[in-house]
Amino acid sequence: MIEFARHTLDNGLTILTHNDPGTSLIAMNLLYRVGARDENSEMTGMAHLLEHLMFSGTPGIPDFDIPLQRAGGENNAFTNNDLTNYYLTLPAQNIETGCWLESDRMHNLMISEEKLAIQKKVVGEEFKERYLNQPYGDAWLILRSMTYRIHPYRWPTIGTSLSHIQSMNLHEVNQFYHQHYGPNNALLSFAGKITPDEGYRLADKWFSAIGPVHFAQPEYPEEPPQTEYRYLEHKAPVPQIAIYMAWHMGSRKSSSFYQADAISDLLGTGKSARLYRHLVREKKLLTEVDAFLTGDTDPGLFVIHGMLREGVKPEKVISSIQEELHMLQSDPVKKQELDKVKNRFESTHVFGQVNILDRAMNLGYYEWLGQPDLINSEPELYRAVTPSSIRDTARRLFPTQNCSCLVYIPTQTK
Repeated sequence: MIEFARHTLDNGLTILTHNDPGTSLIAMNLLYRVGARDENSEMTGMAHLLEHLMFSGTPGIPDFDIPLQRAGGENNAFTNNDLTNYYLTLPAQNIETGCWLESDRMHNLMISEEKLAIQKKVVGEEFKERYLNQPYGDAWLILRSMTYRIHPYRWPTIGTSLSHIQSMNLHEVNQFYHQHYGPNNALLSFAGKITPDEGYRLADKWFSAIGPVHFAQPEYPEEPPQTEYRYLEHKAPVPQIAIYMAWHMGSRKSSSFYQADAISDLLGTGKSARLYRHLVREKKLLTEVDAFLTGDTDPGLFVIHGMLREGVKPEKVISSIQEELHMLQSDPVKKQELDKVKNRFESTHVFGQVNILDRAMNLGYYEWLGQPDLINSEPELYRAVTPSSIRDTARRLFPTQNCSCLVYIPTQTK
């Protein structure tokens, strides 16, 4: 059981604190409710670029990392379509250094033309390395544009093109920062050798003087139901044929999320999963296969990805996958098979709470979902999944018209 206390400052900052006196460290997590979905469609990649710029210093602290390292700390950050997250760990006696650093860059970030140019180049190289210069790297660029027509999930976190990143100017970046980076758009969580009273005192000391940001609550367009099967063959210099199949599903908060997550495990997690056993080991159609969810705040995607053996036709693999999905819709999953999936989740959940950094990050994440108690109660929601609920969810999830299929076809290379 992860016990925690929750407070909110007058400026809107929410603080969650979990005390673990058995460690000498404190993990601190600061989650901002801003991600790629909050960008302009003509200027994608802004949230991720700003994540990089948040380490570029303020008038009072020219380099974020130096004082943190001197205090024995380490840190990192990430951005996705829904949020931006900053996290650090420090010896408990030096936690004020972390609060000082994070509060300072929450409202004092100093972005110069020179620093912007440097980070635009860094992000541009990351874009090339991850999306353009490796086999299948642009799969998500293509698949998102196939599956989403109006929702901002149609572009990835890093952006849709290098031109968007390269064209961003200082005014636009500063405007995005001042619009989204403020206490009323953030969640602060502590875990480790810190009491709830101490967590609240530190937050009040270092963050209460920062004024809230003023912005209109975003309204994200609802993606209309997909009404036709979408298929695309993409020729590229890749070593073998690859297939990506995606279906629209509910959001991370939807009642069917846990059934869909169990289905992804049944189909694609480990060598005992159905797709591996039937399509890799028995039919020898694929060399590897997996199934996963995007887990987005708004309705996301259920994805199956496979690499075809030489000589195997894509249509044969598509047909075989559809057969597996039909079995889920018609034949109840055996209790033993479902119990194995539930047990795997429970062990993952337990191990995911061992590290204080994971606890701090999870507290912030579940608070962001609006359900902080899920840090303790989520295993019960997985235990409640039944063979009949698996069947019903599969029937809603896998109609042919809800599917988008991307096939990579190797081009001839010398």
